[in-house]
Amino acid sequence: MDITRVSFHTDTFNSITHIIKDDAEKDMEVWFARELQTLLGYARWENFQVAINRAIDSCKAQGFNESDHFREVTKMVTLGSGAKRNIQDFMLTRFACYLIAQNGDPKKEEVAFAQGYFAVQTRRAELIAEHLNHIARIEARDRLRASEKQLYQNIYERGVDDRGFGRIRSKGDSVLFGGNTTEMMKKRLGVKSGALAYFLPTLTIATKNLATEMTNYNVEQKDLQGEASITVEHMQNNGSVRQMLGQRGIKPEELPAAEDIKKVERRVASNERKIEKTTPKLPKKNDDGK
Repeated sequence: MDITRVSFHTDTFNSITHIIKDDAEKDMEVWFARELQTLLGYARWENFQVAINRAIDSCKAQGFNESDHFREVTKMVTLGSGAKRNIQDFMLTRFACYLIAQNGDPKKEEVAFAQGYFAVQTRRAELIAEHLNHIARIEARDRLRASEKQLYQNIYERGVDDRGFGRIRSKGDSVLFGGNTTEMMKKRLGVKSGALAYFLPTLTIATKNLATEMTNYNVEQKDLQGEASITVEHMQNNGSVRQMLGQRGIKPEELPAAEDIKKVERRVASNERKIEKTTPKLPKKNDDGK
């Protein structure tokens, strides 16, 4: 997500932030589920309640008191006829909103943004964008890992062993990177240890995944057998995606190395562990239940 879109969403989410007093009479930020529902792109309250209930379950599973972060409230609304009635709502802390985003529909841009917005304490757009970029890269690596696992299973069933799998993947890399083998690319990127994919930018990871998914599809559809035929298929698919990138002036071998994704994963995980600890708890209910 580019910085312009992040800035737009940041301003929108800032607009529904409410300030109340915590038990220590200090200002704290809260959000209301009905307002959050609209920004996260949910048309029906019933559908949004599913994400809220999953978030509450997640809060409990992590050993936290859900009442510290989720407070059911009622609101009086005016109907089209002019009549008024009470509707269910929830007062939410930043941690609660983060859990809801985590349990929302990840295909919605607003949900993806919310995961970053509520994961960082600051509202600075560039830091939110950085967090979102880290998440996108991790998710791209996870998809590549899954597609390569499927490829391994497919070719193992068709008479290819571990070494054969390594050769197929390496020859695919050689085509994708314009004749540079996996080892050559490691040297180009200064990789001293770890898999090449750990140091590739998101675009290259996604490209490798597309080629691997294409290979999986054709291996299954054409029922390709043996290392030779599968190697040709994988090389052709990597050639196709390289050609596509080339049409946009992109050469994968010339893209700079990215930070070791293992370090990125640890940083993101550390930030997520801090969210609950740094989120002020909702004030205790008054005698009237509010």
